[in-house]
Amino acid sequence: MDAVDRRILRALQEDGRLTIQALADKVGLSPSPCLRRLRQLERAGVLSGYSANIEQKAVGLPVSVFISIKLERQRADNLDAFGAAIARWPEVMECYLMTGQYDFLLRVVCADLEAYEHFLREKLTQLEGVASIESSFSLGAVKFSRVLPI
Repeated sequence: MDAVDRRILRALQEDGRLTIQALADKVGLSPSPCLRRLRQLERAGVLSGYSANIEQKAVGLPVSVFISIKLERQRADNLDAFGAAIARWPEVMECYLMTGQYDFLLRVVCADLEAYEHFLREKLTQLEGVASIESSFSLGAVKFSRVLPI
């Protein structure tokens, strides 16, 4: 990946709806080479997809909860089973396997406290092998970015 590829990636992170012509103009290429590089970045897995950024409050999901999970056992099959279970739940926006005191850190979005309680009771606490759950509610985002510093 060279400097031109990085300019393409920066431009797309700022505005993923750029036309090839606009992207080419922004990075100093003609459209054909720009498209060729873009397709190369896609094939290489550098660009994994395109999406819209949606304000969670605007769609009725104003609550973000960060949940630290400790499993009873940290064997690979336990970790995999937990990951497979939560991957099916749309409320879970992010899940990270962690080092330290907890095994997983989740970011869950929901409409309100009642919706979170339902998620907790009906899904999370029903998983086998969960030893502890610690929830922290976000009061507001100080910084939220999907733009990588490339």
